[in-house]
Amino acid sequence: RALDIRSAFIGLLLLTPVMLVVGLLVRLTSKGPALYHQERVGQGGRVFTVHKFRSMRQDAEAGTGAVWAQARDSRITPIGGFLRRTRLDEVPQLWNVLMGDMAMVGPRPERPEFVGQLTEQIPFYGLRHSVRPGVTEWAQVRYTYGASVEDSMEKLQYDLFYIKHMTV
Repeated sequence: RALDIRSAFIGLLLLTPVMLVVGLLVRLTSKGPALYHQERVGQGGRVFTVHKFRSMRQDAEAGTGAVWAQARDSRITPIGGFLRRTRLDEVPQLWNVLMGDMAMVGPRPERPEFVGQLTEQIPFYGLRHSVRPGVTEWAQVRYTYGASVEDSMEKLQYDLFYIKHMTV
């Protein structure tokens, strides 16, 4: 935990100029706030609010509710595509690390709307919640962007490997 706090603090300190530029670009290229706040499921099944730079239109799920993001999703803003590819949209989650909701490394937290479905369909899915979720995960480094139940099943294998070995 001390390494997480130190890393998040240094990351926020060093990335503040980048975050100001990214926030400005988000605001200049689409309507709505630069930051996006969304509920996610963390350690022990506790729901918390994750903070990200907004990479989709402000009304992205107004007509559909929660849906998986796709590779060429029409809801993603032009700057949002860049933010997702470079993972700059994730930088505000360093605040979640400081607050204790997340770690630097661990299974990525999922939305409550999907957790129930995934827990029913994928054996051992709930084991992901035995550790603090992370800003990055082994599956994020080694696998593609998860956009389906099948992807979640594949990513779970990486998550379980990480949980078993628990190393940076």
